[in-house]
Amino acid sequence: MEQANVVIIGGGVVGCAIARALSSRWSDVFVLEALPKIGMAASSRNSGVIHSGLYYPPGSLKARHCVRGNELTYEFCAAHGVPHRKTGKLVVASSATESQELIALMKNGEANGVAGMQIIDRAAIGTREPHVSGFQALEVPSTGIVGSEELTKAYARVAKDLGANIVTKASVERLGPVRGGIHVVSTAGEIETRCLVNSAGLFADEVAAMLGSPMAANKIYPVRGEYCELVRSKRHLICGLVYPLPHPEGVSLGIHFTKTVWGNVLLGPTALYIEDKNNYERDRQSVEAFAEGAKPLLPEIEPSDLIPAYSGIRAKLTPPAKHGEKRVADFIIQMDPRFPRVVQLIGIESPGLTSAPSIAEHVSGLVAEILA
Repeated sequence: MEQANVVIIGGGVVGCAIARALSSRWSDVFVLEALPKIGMAASSRNSGVIHSGLYYPPGSLKARHCVRGNELTYEFCAAHGVPHRKTGKLVVASSATESQELIALMKNGEANGVAGMQIIDRAAIGTREPHVSGFQALEVPSTGIVGSEELTKAYARVAKDLGANIVTKASVERLGPVRGGIHVVSTAGEIETRCLVNSAGLFADEVAAMLGSPMAANKIYPVRGEYCELVRSKRHLICGLVYPLPHPEGVSLGIHFTKTVWGNVLLGPTALYIEDKNNYERDRQSVEAFAEGAKPLLPEIEPSDLIPAYSGIRAKLTPPAKHGEKRVADFIIQMDPRFPRVVQLIGIESPGLTSAPSIAEHVSGLVAEILA
């Protein structure tokens, strides 16, 4: 049977970034992706934002990897021709009562090492975003936008150039320990590997359960985020990235406006807990509800200004919160306590796109310990 040094389960942006990092150090690195193409799930169904590291608890993996990943993502995009732009963003307080929240958010970002932030007044908001209404805003210059699908493909392309094998339509069916490694059975065939990396996104808890790992107890709760898009004639209403203050219960960063690298303007994502990890379309929110929710930021918006766009599903590690209760979970990135040749990545949601190259550095260190 063919033996690999590393098998990575999951060909999303994080899995492909890991493949790129590992292939520069080891031969026989394989990526197994269940879908027909890489990056078809959360990796391409998002806002395409290069986050700064503003929101996450100081000392958390999300904070560490987002701040480091922000720098690395810009470097990688510039080096490999990935469409991107450092635009900065505004986090808008709609009234004086939200001013203290804005200050607290800035202090949190500063604790994480986010540089160059400042709070601006209503007039300065109008200069940057003439159609946006707000009392004050936090300006975050290190935030940007990227073609998320192109970024994933670029990580995969570099990984393949370094010798990695990326196999699609390779849904993992069984896993089991063998002497000196893990036996992997997928729809593309069987392989033994000296090291297994579980980067299966929404299905990472199910992959852990397949192995019989105690880490399967970290249940993933799928949360769907839906988007609308401004019609072409109204794209001028938004110049860059405009966010409200984050959701008080921690489920999302709030429904925001994103002018993408292609010039279209997205509004979203919503945040709805769902049962089915493949439910992208059933019972979608109406454009009327999107417009109503966006009016505090963009008073002149009307339902006729919007058309439905795509949706994505986040891999949340927290169940729905009770009203007023805040639930925040960190990334899980560690060696499996029962299977020492397995690295588990569970709950890699936002800011996973930005964090991908930094997570890859982290995983590379763990893999080096396994393959030493």
